[in-house]
Amino acid sequence: MIDSIIRLAVEAGDKILEFYNENIEVTIKGDESPLTKADLAAHHHILNGLRKVTPEIPIISEESGIPEYETRKKWNKFWLVDPLDGTKEFIKRNGEFTVNIALIEGDVPVLGVVYIPAAGVTYYGQKGQGAFKLNEDGSSTQLITEEFSKPGSARIVVSRSHGDDSTKKKLQSIGVEVSEEVPSGSSLKFCLVAEGKADMYPRLGPTMEWDTAAADAVYRYSTKNGEKYSPLKYNKENLLNPYFIIGINEYIDAQAL
Repeated sequence: MIDSIIRLAVEAGDKILEFYNENIEVTIKGDESPLTKADLAAHHHILNGLRKVTPEIPIISEESGIPEYETRKKWNKFWLVDPLDGTKEFIKRNGEFTVNIALIEGDVPVLGVVYIPAAGVTYYGQKGQGAFKLNEDGSSTQLITEEFSKPGSARIVVSRSHGDDSTKKKLQSIGVEVSEEVPSGSSLKFCLVAEGKADMYPRLGPTMEWDTAAADAVYRYSTKNGEKYSPLKYNKENLLNPYFIIGINEYIDAQAL
């Protein structure tokens, strides 16, 4: 199945790039986030593709309606999709936007594909199989990194669009000194931690489940055996994620920082 999902993500990325060099028309949604024709083109392509590959599995996409919790809580598995994660980065044309497709079983992502259309690079993680990076030239690298243990110094990923100068002080309060800030957009922040290019991704601001699920799978399975600790759970009654820290090997109440 993973090959089919990677192919689908790449095809959706091609749809997005058709709009990349045009005059990008932006609509503002009810939650004040931006929406473009590229978001919708990728959304429709992914939904049509998933319905062909797994017609029996329900789908939630950022650009579709969310079923009532009374319906969703009965699902054993479902697809969770962000067809264009990092719309702000897409609008800025900085290349740091992704296609995210995740398969959720229970409250855990068991498969996740993150495709970077502007770079032709794919990250994916699958329970029991590990996490990998597929480069544009066709080469593949397994991602195996260690979790961060405090106290100590850490390279942290910071958002290009949601910077927060207070993050360093909040991390210091739990015994983490920031040695370097690595700026990045969209779900790439998880992937940089999985790849070992950063130690930690503290997100002390709002995200939705579809923003994180696919890349969370890449991070969780970037280990030799089993899976890494992640504080995130999926298919909650409210799909808003709590604040979180990815990369550390213990639970931290990030909401309280």
